Amino acid sequence: MPETEVWTIGRLLNWTTDYLADRGSPSARLDTELLLAEACGCERIELYTRFDTPASDKTRTTFRELVQRRAEGMPVAYLLGRRDFYSSTFRVSPAVLIPRPETELLVVALLDLVNARGSEEGTAVAPLTPASPSGQFRFADVGTGSGILAVCAAEHVANCQVTAIDISQEALEVARQNVQDHGHTDRIELCHSDLFDSVPPGEPYDVILSNPPYIAENEVDMMAAETRDYEPRLALFAGESGTEVIERLVPQAAERLAPGGSLLMEISPMIEERVVGLFEGQATWELLPVVKDLAGLSRVVHARKVG
Repeated sequence: MPETEVWTIGRLLNWTTDYLADRGSPSARLDTELLLAEACGCERIELYTRFDTPASDKTRTTFRELVQRRAEGMPVAYLLGRRDFYSSTFRVSPAVLIPRPETELLVVALLDLVNARGSEEGTAVAPLTPASPSGQFRFADVGTGSGILAVCAAEHVANCQVTAIDISQEALEVARQNVQDHGHTDRIELCHSDLFDSVPPGEPYDVILSNPPYIAENEVDMMAAETRDYEPRLALFAGESGTEVIERLVPQAAERLAPGGSLLMEISPMIEERVVGLFEGQATWELLPVVKDLAGLSRVVHARKVG
């Protein structure tokens, strides 16, 4: 940043937006606003009330460091240590995936199921009744990562207990912080396990949620560099086909669900046919319509355990 003029907040915003755009950021203005608000210790909207205010040396130093790391490719969410998801803010770190809007469809599908709402296609969703004698819903979030699905479930379904499962201890620590931040330590149990392998037997679950790894190894060159280079490979890649983890999860879910319980999984549209094939012709499962995102792409598979 040249020193020939006074660096006001407005000038920092405009200069840095161009700088990040030149370095390939697809959201240069938003990135700039988020990073400058972080450096200033204020909300984004406040930047525009300070447009003509000179930035302090401390603000400029902090901002310069953040911008440099962003220009190198570090995702903004990791630089800030947080990301918004389903109208709440969650902690994130390089140990967990950055929450994405598509994953909110899992929360919507869960709430539709609990509240017996119809699908977009008009297909009726049968009411979900807790299988537990306690009258509480029992949910499992498999591959919880930062814990966003578990927390959203606890936040929006009052009478539930959630088991949040992850193979990564580092991810579970981030999830633990989010559970504490949102005040749900009494209703969310964290469990270190590869899928259900180390989860103790207990009452069956009413719903199993999962955003599993589903990217095939040969798709790596098609990925955005900031995802490929910074987000945890363990949470992204499933193997050669992209369905390896799902192939293990489906039979385990059949064992852990109560009769009439549901498995809700986020998938890539590229593997829809193979994932649907895991359920077709299986007496254990009734496959419901796949949930599509706003672009019309298949995103959430919903299968109900017959019984």
